[in-house]
Amino acid sequence: MSRTEPVSISAIDVARVDDRPLWVEISGNEVWWDEPRPHEGGRRCVVRRRADGTVEDVLPKGWNARNRVIEYGGRSWRSHQGSLVFTNWADQRLYLCPPGGEPVPLTPEGPARYGDLVIHGDEVWCVREIGRDRAIVAVPLDGGPLRVVIQAQHFLMNPRISPDGRHIAWIGWNHPDMPWDATELCVAPLDGASGASAEEAPLADRPYTVVAGGAVAQAEWRDARSLYAVTDTTGWWNIHLVPLDLPLDLPPGAPDSGETGGGETSGGETASTGAVARNLTPLPMEFGDAVWKLGQTFFAVSGGSLVTMYGTADRRRLGVLDESGAPPREIGGDATYWSPTLSTDGTHVVGVAASPYRPYEVVRIELATGVRETLSPAKNLPPAELLPTPESVTIDGVHAHLYPPLRSPSPEGTAEGPPPYVVFVHGGPTSAAAPILDLEVAYFTSRGIGVAEVNYGGSTGYGRAYRERLRHNWGIVDVRDSETVARRLLTDGRAGKVAIRGGSAGGWTSLAALVHSDVFCGAVAHYAIADPESWAAETHDFESRYLDGLIGPLPETRQRYIDRSPALHAAQASGPALLMHGLEDAIVDPSQAERFAAELDRHGGRWAYLAFPGEQHGWRREETIVAVLEAELAFYGLIFDFPTPEVPPLVLRGPNP
Repeated sequence: MSRTEPVSISAIDVARVDDRPLWVEISGNEVWWDEPRPHEGGRRCVVRRRADGTVEDVLPKGWNARNRVIEYGGRSWRSHQGSLVFTNWADQRLYLCPPGGEPVPLTPEGPARYGDLVIHGDEVWCVREIGRDRAIVAVPLDGGPLRVVIQAQHFLMNPRISPDGRHIAWIGWNHPDMPWDATELCVAPLDGASGASAEEAPLADRPYTVVAGGAVAQAEWRDARSLYAVTDTTGWWNIHLVPLDLPLDLPPGAPDSGETGGGETSGGETASTGAVARNLTPLPMEFGDAVWKLGQTFFAVSGGSLVTMYGTADRRRLGVLDESGAPPREIGGDATYWSPTLSTDGTHVVGVAASPYRPYEVVRIELATGVRETLSPAKNLPPAELLPTPESVTIDGVHAHLYPPLRSPSPEGTAEGPPPYVVFVHGGPTSAAAPILDLEVAYFTSRGIGVAEVNYGGSTGYGRAYRERLRHNWGIVDVRDSETVARRLLTDGRAGKVAIRGGSAGGWTSLAALVHSDVFCGAVAHYAIADPESWAAETHDFESRYLDGLIGPLPETRQRYIDRSPALHAAQASGPALLMHGLEDAIVDPSQAERFAAELDRHGGRWAYLAFPGEQHGWRREETIVAVLEAELAFYGLIFDFPTPEVPPLVLRGPNP
């Protein structure tokens, strides 16, 4: 590397390539997608690429295509005859934005949130959430009154109308299950193409049929008598063909001839079908994933075939699948990971792909030839020599991705001994880290700090059995697996010291490891859970029973909550903690960080706490991303003992060591 080239990646470099497109859509001869705009206050802007290759904003400035259904959000926009239908973050209402015009509201002011949008005729069908009540509703695009179509399970997603317009399919589940535990794929009759009429009761009061179980992550109509569904009844999220042996020509409200099962569900009589689903992908691979956002698409129907993503958390491919049971024909090229959003017109597929050397970008592939075109190439990427190459390893049964540092953390390169490492713990905890270009990782490796991303037991991408290692063991298995990787780095001489960091559930693991293990010399916790019992009482509806499966039901297993709480064991901290939290976080209240800081302070621990007004659960504003990264680097300088003159100093409260 010449002296004129940069020697490290800056925080502003990270902020400008942060996050990814969430949704894509082929619309005629155009491709539409949304993209994060950290430099515009963190809004999401919908753009389109015209046939001539020009890209332009569809959503005017000041508007943000994002919603907070189940707090994590759902599919937030669709195209319709050149117009944009979207949910706006500021008021959570549905809007129609004509080409070149200003958005017009489709729903009234009020507490309702809308997400998981799909266009059906001249209506948008979606999930409406008002407090703890959810329904699938139909909203006319001409501004007419909305209609409630489905009120069944406590949570609903994936509204899909059959090709003949006579039936609707959806996925639902109830507390205490999470969508990766158990869901129901349901089908119910409609009144022709227009659905239930305004005068009729919603379908909660009429029969619906449960046609598939397990953890159904997505379903699409194959034809009027069958569905494709991703479910994990085999222990892996595989794609199944689900035939419907129910009388599809029955008028709405007529008795169902299916075998009754399940009794009443949310006031609606259910029936189960005797049809047998056929596994189209009998492979030990994941063709789906945990549903944290409503509307994710792991496969798209293309005539008589499917375009699907598949693999493990170490590599997720893209392929074309038929119904023969043969493995997919791979078309993904050198991309090693695909985000759960796909759109196809039968000739091309559009998705969002990444690799160890490219961040997530919108990609279009010709299905017949595999010819690939990047539609949203990342700009201002650092030089390739500053980017780390991940090494996927398994250490005593624990999956991890290792990113070695590129140089010594000492500016003069005189530091002796192995470099410091930081264990990165992903959130969720039902999620996974992928071995792709992450400039947040590269920010630290370019400065001499190695990174080990740990996919601890409970992570997705390795089958249900690995995922359920965490059941009732959160705060134990995740901590132990993180410690396993850290100790191997130390004993093999790859690391001299090891810290740990994470966000949300990853922040919980980081704090739990700090107080329940002696291997970590410090912890960084972004918007972290610090006390599980109080969090269970404070958090939102979607995750309010999550801890039943992760730790155990309350009050029966309260002692587990006490034993594992980082806040209640702060006196045992093996090093300092840096706590950072958004003040508008509705998922993990800032009081969680404040409690842990207070306990560290009470017991003579060392800590720093940074709060960010206007931020929610995750960093979206450019200035916040920069401040957070620079504070984290300053923290590592303190605990790893190297200078960080390029960032503002960080002062730890508590006694000096």
